Amino acid sequence: MIAAREVVVATGNPGKLVEIREILGEGAFTLCSLDRFPEIRMPEEGDDYTENAALKARFVAKATGRPAVGDDSGIEVDALGGRPGPHSARYGGEGLDDAGRVAKLLGELRDVAPAARGARFVCVAALATPDGEVEVARGECPGVILSAPRGASGFGYDPVFQPEGFDVSMAELSAETKNRISHRGRAFVALRDAIARAAAR
Repeated sequence: MIAAREVVVATGNPGKLVEIREILGEGAFTLCSLDRFPEIRMPEEGDDYTENAALKARFVAKATGRPAVGDDSGIEVDALGGRPGPHSARYGGEGLDDAGRVAKLLGELRDVAPAARGARFVCVAALATPDGEVEVARGECPGVILSAPRGASGFGYDPVFQPEGFDVSMAELSAETKNRISHRGRAFVALRDAIARAAAR
C-alpha cells in the first residue's frame, strides 16, 4: 500500500525536494527523492525544458516502478538572448556551484542598465507512470535581475531575481509566497491532481 502511494521526485537536490513537498503537500501520496535509489544514474540533459523534464520522469518511473515527477527549469535573461535557459544548472561549466553561476551571470550583466535586465524563471514539470504515460505542465515567473545577491532563502538564482510586483528578491520571500508565485509552484500545482491519481492506482 505504501509503495503504491509513493511518488519519486527525479532529483538529488534537497532544496528542490523540500520546495516540491511544500507546493504539493503529501495528503494523497508521499514524495521521496533519488537518494532512496542511489543505483540510478540519470541520463544526459538536452536543450529543451519539456524534453528534459519528460526524460527524467519517464526514466525514473521505469527504473523504480513508481510514478515519478521531474522538472527542468531555468532563468531566461532578455539581455542575453534568453540565456542561460535550459542550461542554467550547468551555466559556466560543471565546476561551478550556485554562487559561482550567480557571479558569472552578474558579470555578464555588469554593463546592462536596470531597465534592460528583464528576465523570467521557467519550469516544465512532468509526471510519468511506470507504463510510460507522461503529462506535462509549464509555469513562468517574470521579473528582473538585481545587481547583487539579496536574501538567504531559496537556491540557485533566487538571490538575484526580483519577481514582478515585488521589491525584494526571490530569496527574501517567505516559502509560502515563493511557492505561490514561482515558476515551479505554478507548474507543479497544475499537475497536482494528476499526481494524486497516478499514486492511487
